[in-house]
Amino acid sequence: MTPELRYADLIRKIAGGPGVTNLSQGRGFGSSGQLKIGGRIFAMLVRDQLVLKLPRERVDHLVKQGEGTHFDAGKGKPMREWFVLSPTSTKRWLPLAQEAMTFVKEES
Repeated sequence: MTPELRYADLIRKIAGGPGVTNLSQGRGFGSSGQLKIGGRIFAMLVRDQLVLKLPRERVDHLVKQGEGTHFDAGKGKPMREWFVLSPTSTKRWLPLAQEAMTFVKEES
């Protein structure tokens, strides 16, 4: 399944929940689509990779486990609370997106 189809499936499962919006044509970070809660991005597809906003410690842990990398928005500096899931990771997209959604919602 292509990343676009996986992301479309994720949107179908998570969008429409209380306060969740989907922008199919993303504007931030060069994304091709964004999921937001309360107007804040929690997941997006960037260069065919799932990018999630998670607590810094969680991102560091996932990176250490080899599940992905810190996200760099093209400015040469990795963003501490943004995680890029590796295409080879066996982590499921939906639970990670739900975790990101909860984190962003609680941050507000």
